[in-house]
Amino acid sequence: MRRCNWVNLNNPAYVDYHDHEWGIPCHDDKKLYELFILECFQAGLSWECVLNKRENFRNAYDQFDIDKVIVYDGTEINRLLSDPGIIRNKLKIQASIINSQIFKSIQQEFGTFNQYLYQYTDGKVLYEAYTIRTSSELSDLISKDLKKRGMKFVGSTTIYSFLQACGLIYAHGPECDLHCRK
Repeated sequence: MRRCNWVNLNNPAYVDYHDHEWGIPCHDDKKLYELFILECFQAGLSWECVLNKRENFRNAYDQFDIDKVIVYDGTEINRLLSDPGIIRNKLKIQASIINSQIFKSIQQEFGTFNQYLYQYTDGKVLYEAYTIRTSSELSDLISKDLKKRGMKFVGSTTIYSFLQACGLIYAHGPECDLHCRK
C-alpha cells in the first residue's frame, strides 16, 4: 500500500494510525476528546513522539475519562509530572485539565463536541491534501473560539492538525492510496 510521505514506515504504530485512524471521520466524542488532548500535547513536538506515548497517556489520564480528568487537582498534576511515560510539561498538563473542562462545557452547550465542530462546515467533511497548508480559515475560526473560551495550546496549526486527525479535513496526499477516498 502506498501511504502519505509523512508516515515513518519503520514504526508499526504510526503505519497503523495512518491506515486505520488518521483522516477517517470520527464522530465519537470520547475518541475526539482523546485526539484533542493528544494534539495539544503535540504543540512544538512531532506527532510520532506523542503517538509513541499514547498508551501511557491513556493510562495516566484514566483512559481519557473526561469526567475524571475535569476534577484533577494538584495531587493529580504532580502524579502526571512524575510519570516518565508521558510528556511532562507542566503548562501542557495544566492546560489539559482546563481544556477538558471547557471541552465538557462545549459538549453541554452543543450536545456533543462533534456537533460543535461540524457546525463550522454545515456537517460536511472537507477534502484537501495534507501538503496544501498547515492552517486554514476554518482552523483560525475554531482556534479563535476555543481561545476565547479559555483553552490553551490550541493555535491554528494545532487545531488544523486535529481537524485532519479526526477526519473533518480528509487530507491524505496524492501519493497515498487513501487519497480522496469518499
